[in-house]
Amino acid sequence: KKFYNPNFAGTVTVRMDGIGGTNDENGKNELLVLVESRDKTSMLDNTKLEALLANVAESVLDERSKSANCHVLGPLPDPECTPGAIFPNATIAEICVSGYSKRVRNVSTSLKKRVYAQYGIQYPQKTGTYETDHLIPLAIGGNNDIANLFPEAAEPKPGFKEKDVVEVFLQQEVCAGRADLATAQKQIATDWLAVYEVLTPEQISAIRTKYSNWSN
Repeated sequence: KKFYNPNFAGTVTVRMDGIGGTNDENGKNELLVLVESRDKTSMLDNTKLEALLANVAESVLDERSKSANCHVLGPLPDPECTPGAIFPNATIAEICVSGYSKRVRNVSTSLKKRVYAQYGIQYPQKTGTYETDHLIPLAIGGNNDIANLFPEAAEPKPGFKEKDVVEVFLQQEVCAGRADLATAQKQIATDWLAVYEVLTPEQISAIRTKYSNWSN
């Protein structure tokens, strides 16, 4: 039997012994409950993403080697100033719990000023034009170190709103077991735009609709 719950956004399949179920070691009927996701962001073909992540040579992040005269490369940060950094002990069991990012976020105003200064950008900027971005998002284990922060503009697009879509998508893929955590961290640290470019319009639209409060 299948039951639909609109709040769950999925269907639950229940199979009993005699119609697809099994018996446990004591011969008692075992109830099997299977969850079938109806999330539009995961229903679509992810062949291109799988191929992209398969080409990540290694998951070791580079060290920060520069702290001044940093320059953004289009939508990407300077890799010498912002190579990305992670909480080394962060596990999938931790990061996939609702509220994790909020609990570990810790970026002071003084740190933001340092981040902007190394890129030669005045702080603060007009609201909505820049954000102090975690290159590897907290949601997939990134940390609050300056090596993981850069001033990301909204315009020209793609900008920080487009990167937000990538962050949500990779977190969903990692937490669903469809992407390796370390590989996802390395990919977004190296070239988040490559991930954005393999997402379908339907996937992007589904994420923007789900998180409309920050995607407009």
